Amino acid sequence: MKFLLAVFASALPAYLLGGVNGAIITSMVFYRKDIRKYGSGNPGLTNFYRVFGKGGAILVVAIDVAKSIAPVMFGGWVFSRYFDMKLFGQAITGFFVIMGHCFPVFYNFKGGKGIMAAGAILFIIDWRIAVVSWGTFILIAALTRYVSLGSIIGTALFPPALLVFGIGGLYEFIALLMCALLLIARHQANIRRLIKGEESKFNFRRKE
Repeated sequence: MKFLLAVFASALPAYLLGGVNGAIITSMVFYRKDIRKYGSGNPGLTNFYRVFGKGGAILVVAIDVAKSIAPVMFGGWVFSRYFDMKLFGQAITGFFVIMGHCFPVFYNFKGGKGIMAAGAILFIIDWRIAVVSWGTFILIAALTRYVSLGSIIGTALFPPALLVFGIGGLYEFIALLMCALLLIARHQANIRRLIKGEESKFNFRRKE
């Protein structure tokens, strides 16, 4: 019972904070436009950058990183204090942050794809996993200009990286696997377009 209470106490604020969407807030406050009505309609960093450029994208990143890190640190503290399971606390809390970002209660459960939130969370969980995943993402996105492909492959490396570096145990592996599966599931449409050769390539030289 105590364990479940700890999960709930960490998960609820994580989900709610995860639902704070940097792209929606920045587009509406600073551009007086709703990012969900432009481009692909996805309220995420990639679509925001394509529509509004890099100036506002910096603020989007700042909001999404802050809202992701805070609850994960809290979850790690809770599970470290009561169960000596800091890594699991961070990982499972991170899962609920991503859930909140993908399915925010504030926006009719229609959110982004969770990549930026997950990327920030990884640096709290373990910097080595973050470097492997981010490095893979950057390499693939730079070579192919498919941000979605880099995101999918970088995400898929979460659980294997945990094993390779010998971090945590079964609970931690399951928590990161849940994160990876959720993120990949959010890219179903991108996967279909990649298979058909219809996915849009990202223009890294986008100007404001």
